[in-house]
Amino acid sequence: MKKILAWLVLVVTVTGCQGAAESAVPPPVRSAAAIVSQEAVDGRTDHLEIDSPAAGGRRSVWVVKPAGWKPGSTGWRALYLLHGCCAGGAWDWLRTGEVARLTARLGAVVIVPEGGSMGWYADWRDGPGWETFHMTEVPRLVEPRYGVGTRRAVAGFSMGGHGAFVYAARHPGMFEAAASFSGVLDTRDDVPGYRAFMADNGVDTEDLWGDPSAWPEHNPADLLGRLKGVRLYASSGDGDPGPLDPRRGSAPERGDGPADPTEAAIMRQNRNFARAAEKAGVKVTTDFYGNGTHTWPYWIRSFERALPLLLP
Repeated sequence: MKKILAWLVLVVTVTGCQGAAESAVPPPVRSAAAIVSQEAVDGRTDHLEIDSPAAGGRRSVWVVKPAGWKPGSTGWRALYLLHGCCAGGAWDWLRTGEVARLTARLGAVVIVPEGGSMGWYADWRDGPGWETFHMTEVPRLVEPRYGVGTRRAVAGFSMGGHGAFVYAARHPGMFEAAASFSGVLDTRDDVPGYRAFMADNGVDTEDLWGDPSAWPEHNPADLLGRLKGVRLYASSGDGDPGPLDPRRGSAPERGDGPADPTEAAIMRQNRNFARAAEKAGVKVTTDFYGNGTHTWPYWIRSFERALPLLLP
């Protein structure tokens, strides 16, 4: 009987040690991101596909080369452009944003990465790692390929304006300038509203930013202390039709409130950001141009106005 008990103790002990050893083995490391295809869209524009462990699959990046760029040339400045939410994606910048025209004489490599229709330029708590894709994988793969040096700027519209300021704050020294066009600059201005908006678009904010107590880590208005020394540009309209909106006969009758409540809410956030920046001693060039809606004509105009500040 004693021999049987001793044998059982030995089996349990060995089995337990094996289980502990197996649980201590780290999970397999995923392979590094890699460019899997490159296609010339036109004489200046390339479309790259990157197999991204962080973002969970193949993701697109468009690169617009400056005039005079040649293979092997180096020292070019870089301008990252981030897109808005919900539809269109990165290709919006090239299809609608007049990037080729506006950057023809810029002397910079323009990098336009995919960011997900509702990616929000963050490494999700439960989901894709967009921040790692944009701030680690893309620079490592794309910048050497196109001879990018050490000077970079970042800009975006709507969700992309949010991303531009968040990335500039969370990655000190990476960008010398950042611009936001109708950008989401203060998510904590209306937490219930953002939770509802995200839910309507299939996003649980707990998976994205976590509990609201953690939102400041991804909220531009709360990250101003980390933006000192970065040249900042923020523009927004008030939500009422302006000079760049289509005119179809006489103005329609409407009730109280702005015609475009999205842009009106964003203007409020931008003013919150500007006040907080003044209080923090952070310089921001603002263009709060009054009448204007959440549409491309205003973002194109703001982009053109911001270029001298982004890459002087």
